[in-house]
Amino acid sequence: PLCLQVVNYAPFTLLPSAVPRALFEQAYAVQQDFNLLVDAISRNKEFLEQTLASTIKVDDFTARLFRIYMQVLEEGLAQTVFLGINRSDYMFDCGLDGQAALRQIEINTIAASFGGLTSHTADVHRLVLKVLGKTEEASHLLPNNPAKGLALGIAKAWELYGSPRAVVMFLVEEVQRNIFDQRCVENELWNRNIRVVRKRFRDVFEQGSLDASRRLYMDGQEVAVVYYREGYVPQVYDQQNWEARLLLERSRAVKCPDIATQLAGTKKVQQELSRPGMLEKLLPGHPEAVARIRATFAGLYSLDEGEEGDRIAATAIADPDRFVLKPQREGGG
Repeated sequence: PLCLQVVNYAPFTLLPSAVPRALFEQAYAVQQDFNLLVDAISRNKEFLEQTLASTIKVDDFTARLFRIYMQVLEEGLAQTVFLGINRSDYMFDCGLDGQAALRQIEINTIAASFGGLTSHTADVHRLVLKVLGKTEEASHLLPNNPAKGLALGIAKAWELYGSPRAVVMFLVEEVQRNIFDQRCVENELWNRNIRVVRKRFRDVFEQGSLDASRRLYMDGQEVAVVYYREGYVPQVYDQQNWEARLLLERSRAVKCPDIATQLAGTKKVQQELSRPGMLEKLLPGHPEAVARIRATFAGLYSLDEGEEGDRIAATAIADPDRFVLKPQREGGG
């Protein structure tokens, strides 16, 4: 068959996975703490400069994002409303005593996906369990509608922007493999009478413009919120797309995320947060939040040149099964 006639189903488990209640409640409770932390990092220019100094010397993609970040700061931020949609990913770690612990793998600050599809997963699992005669087990599945929650956040940003005729723009890929995940969120916005348009970087370059107040217009239509579902890997950026990204970041529109928040989600930042005392500097006066965040950390180690990096590299080479080498950017595994 032609490629346009082939449908790829999103992978899902046939049956739900059991999650210890205590760990579920821990992950739920700490999410607001992580959101506040990401926000604090995004507003801390000195921290981002120092943390990413070594990264931008060797990673051209991060360096170009950072240059846009600095250019926008030097010009002066036009954006006054900020929105973050952050997805924290965890695994369960089983200790020698047999006790499970929650361990954060990463936090995603740009184009975090599957909020739409997972809004329907519980219903699928509930039906499968009933078909299997597991009615009691089906009754224990919790309701879950993250698409509605994501839309509420975007709708609030749209409202605070303060222009009722402005639209929400989904910035999407050239080839959209996850369109139905996005449509779930989009439909929730339409249900609130908020107009949504879908555009690519190419469209922004060709149709986008700023007025004297740096309001963003796409083909003459004002944009209140730019919701990124694209822009996290270097392969999508040619020179025109970099120019489009700069135009968006210079604008008054609410970016989800703004470029500072994207930088806050890099793995180098995550590693730096594990250093003793760092969370206390970023969240002063919030010892309970610091404790909740730190309780989820796995070991995170720097591979920067120097004594510390050399020592960690030697340890990992000697015992490779105990370590995972994470890519610097989103979408890399």
